[in-house]
Amino acid sequence: MIRPSSTDAYAELDELPYDELQNIEINLLLEGLFQMYGFDFRHYVRSSLRRRILNRMKLEKLPSITALLEKVLHEPGFVDTLLGDMSIRVTEMFRDPSFFLAFRNQVVPMLRDYPEIRIWHAGCATGEEVYAMAILMQEEGLAEKTKIYATDMNENAIVSAQRGAFPLKQMQMYTKNYLEAGGTKAFSEYYKTDHQYAYFQPLIKENLIFAQHNLVTDGSFNEFHAILCRNVMIYFDHTLQQQVHSLFHGSLVSHGYLCLGKKESIISVPKGVEYDDFMPQERIYCKHE
Repeated sequence: MIRPSSTDAYAELDELPYDELQNIEINLLLEGLFQMYGFDFRHYVRSSLRRRILNRMKLEKLPSITALLEKVLHEPGFVDTLLGDMSIRVTEMFRDPSFFLAFRNQVVPMLRDYPEIRIWHAGCATGEEVYAMAILMQEEGLAEKTKIYATDMNENAIVSAQRGAFPLKQMQMYTKNYLEAGGTKAFSEYYKTDHQYAYFQPLIKENLIFAQHNLVTDGSFNEFHAILCRNVMIYFDHTLQQQVHSLFHGSLVSHGYLCLGKKESIISVPKGVEYDDFMPQERIYCKHE
């Protein structure tokens, strides 16, 4: 095989459409992240990744994605910055209140007879929905026998979630969500404030277990009665969605509940993964025996 000279090679690169060249660079960046650090974004939806990558490139005033890869590989700690960009952090307490109301009224009664209840929040980001679930289970009298496992691939997000401190300016919206989700108390009873943050009571945090876990590369670590992974898989391609669905299905007890986001469904589940439409309007599904 005759290899082109370096001059010819660069000429060929210049002739490639920009999007195609950019796609090659993104592939190399994602492969570098995986090979060097074990974070696998290769099956994330490309359009979303591309926006985040280009934004970081702009912030760093870099001429190319290849220059971004060089920083990732050679600059200590920079990978954490990029992971922060690529992590999914869109969340709020009692997000989609109708979902939490449905969980309270329809799922909780099915969980009451278990001697221990295990709930997994996968891709929990900074933990707002985890604390919402902890409050819900306390109000239902089930806090003492409930363990809520909250995981995310981003270690910084987990550290933030463990603090249980959220911007005070968000509390008005969270209070509205809480009441629409069937809350039974004054929401302010659950936290103390300073001039900037609301700090949730230690009692709320007692049965919360936070850990770093990557849905793409890590396996199951327990058997759960309910798994919540809401508006995370919309960022995955079809292949990765099937992989994660298999992980969740294998991690649920018989008649366990899978809870997805409003924009998600079980249409991508692989063969042999079966659910009943428990409350499909709220994206709550029940695993077959």
